[in-house]
Amino acid sequence: MSLSVVHHSCYTVPFPPRNRFPIGKFAALKAYLDRAPFAHRLRVVEPQPACALTLSRAHTADYVADVLACRLDAAAVRRIGVPIMPSVVTRSTTAVGGTIAAVSAALEQGIACNTAGGSHHAHAGFGAGFCVFNDVAVAACWAHHVAGLAHVLIVDLDVHQGDGTARILAGQDWAVTFSMHGARNFPARKALSTLDIELADGTGDGVYLDHLEDTLPGLLDNPRPDLVIYLAGVDPHRDDRLGRLALTDRGLAAREHMVLDQCLRRGIPVATVIGGGYADDMAALARRHGIAIETASRLAEAYRL
Repeated sequence: MSLSVVHHSCYTVPFPPRNRFPIGKFAALKAYLDRAPFAHRLRVVEPQPACALTLSRAHTADYVADVLACRLDAAAVRRIGVPIMPSVVTRSTTAVGGTIAAVSAALEQGIACNTAGGSHHAHAGFGAGFCVFNDVAVAACWAHHVAGLAHVLIVDLDVHQGDGTARILAGQDWAVTFSMHGARNFPARKALSTLDIELADGTGDGVYLDHLEDTLPGLLDNPRPDLVIYLAGVDPHRDDRLGRLALTDRGLAAREHMVLDQCLRRGIPVATVIGGGYADDMAALARRHGIAIETASRLAEAYRL
């Protein structure tokens, strides 16, 4: 019994030194997993980049072509917040491929994790908020149109609303989008998910987990999804520089167990992506992102997956 963990070395690429996105966290997470006590329960899977056709299931063909050719204008690049150059394009397409690979593995094995992903601010025709392509929306479209799933649920617990995902999947009767996020955090203009829960700054473990416990059963039971894609963002943590909520490590661990266990006890395949997390201490950030993967490995063993 082992957990499929999707990772590629190209998830980490050189960024300008003043860029606010913590690009080093992907390599730090892989290093943490390699030496973790549960490393023997992990099976590393290397993904392939998503092709233009796959990306175009959630994005406009023009936007996909412009990104792949590195010809976005300066305003579009500023809106994304990361440089658009060949290495970043490769990283972005491979992260999408990684989420698709995690979904594919979860459908076969019950649960799987991507060490990247969660780029939920990318819209159909533009990127934003450090997000070039929306891997979650692309993977959900792949699951429906290619794998033939009738019902896909997105559980987005990043501190920022999954506005791009909500808008891309709006009106798709096979998709349900749930986002629980900071009410006063980015983006300023929220989209309309199937279900949104907005939290006040400073919300801590108790209130946060109560909201989640009250909400999850209804999403998982009526109707029952064929797949859950879970954005396990760690930016609700009290030490996150962009989050403004007040979750502790213990709260994050309880959250991950609640989401993953409730899926697995119902026999619903679940694929996790890491979502947001912002800190200067890469080792601490990697440990936070590792909580979801450790929880997944422990539950995979418990459920004998």
